[in-house]
Amino acid sequence: MKRSVVALATAALLPLAACGSPGADDGKVKVLAAFYPWQFVAERVGGDDVDVENLTPPGGEPHDLELKPRQVADVQDAEVLIYETGLQASVDEAVKQADRSSGTVDVAKVVPLRTVAEDDHDAEKAEEHDHGHEEGDEDGHSHGHDHGHDHGGKDPHVWLDPVRMKTITGAVRDALVKADPDNAASYRANATKLEAELTQLDEDFRTGLKQCKLRTIVTAHDAFGYLGARYDLEQVSIAGIDPSNEPSAAQIAALSKLVKSKGITTVFTEELVSPAVARTVADEAGVRTATLDPIEGLSDQTSDQNYLTLMRANLDAIRKADDCS
Repeated sequence: MKRSVVALATAALLPLAACGSPGADDGKVKVLAAFYPWQFVAERVGGDDVDVENLTPPGGEPHDLELKPRQVADVQDAEVLIYETGLQASVDEAVKQADRSSGTVDVAKVVPLRTVAEDDHDAEKAEEHDHGHEEGDEDGHSHGHDHGHDHGGKDPHVWLDPVRMKTITGAVRDALVKADPDNAASYRANATKLEAELTQLDEDFRTGLKQCKLRTIVTAHDAFGYLGARYDLEQVSIAGIDPSNEPSAAQIAALSKLVKSKGITTVFTEELVSPAVARTVADEAGVRTATLDPIEGLSDQTSDQNYLTLMRANLDAIRKADDCS
C-alpha cells in the first residue's frame, strides 16, 4: 500500500517535478517537509523507511512561503500532515480547504507556544527606552506594536528549544507509526535515539551557558525567545518575529546606544537574511558581528550541517559573545 506523509511548517518552495513527487510509489513512506527542522526530524525518525522531500530550496526564506496548486493538493491527499498553525498563512488556508478529519499533527498544539515579546526586547523598545518612556503593562513589560502581527501573537520558533524538539520528535514518531505500523519498531527506536541526542544538547546548553559575564544576545530578528527563556538569556532583536521588518534610523541609533550601555560585544547576523542592518548597529556601537543561525533552512554555507551541529555552533557563538566560562 502506498503511504504518504506531509510535514509542513515555515518554508519556501521546491520547483514542481513529476519525478520523485509525493505521488511516486517506491514502497517507502513519502514525507514532504516544507521546513528544514521537520525534514531533519522526519529523516532521523523515519530512517530507511521514509523518502523525505523538502519544499524549502537551499537559501530560501521560510517566512515567505506561498504554496502552488500542486502543493495544496498534496496537503489534501497526504495521509499524515504535520504543520504549525499561525506560521504560514498559505499552509493554514490549504489545511482549511482540505478539511482533514484525521491524520493531522499541528505542532502549535503539540508544544506550548510563548506569547511574542513576553520577555524580550526589540528595536522599538530600545527607542522607547532611549526616550525615557515605555508603553507597557502593569508589570513594566512593553510590547512592540507590530510584534506577533502576522503570527497571532505567538512565537513560532519552537524548534530552537531542544526540549520542545523532543516532544515534536514524539509526535512525528506517532504519526509515522500510525501511517506505517509494519515499521513501528524502527520508528520508535529511531525516535528514542534522537530524543537522547536532544537531551544531551539541552544539557550542553545548560552547562555551557551557566556561567556567563553577560546574559544578553542581540539578534537579527526575534527568533531566539524560546532559547533565551530556556537558558536564562535576554534577547534584544533588531527586527520583530518577521525578519523582513526593518527598524527606523532612530531605532537603529537607540539599539546601538543600548549595546554600548550594556557592554555587549557582539551583534548577531543570521543565515538567509541580509546582514546589512545588523552590521550597521554593530558599526555604530563599535562591536563585532557573528552568526547565530535560527535554523530555518540550510544555505550553501551550511549545506553540510544539520540541526544538531548548527545548534552547537550557536552555543559556541553565544559563549564567546557573552564571555562564558
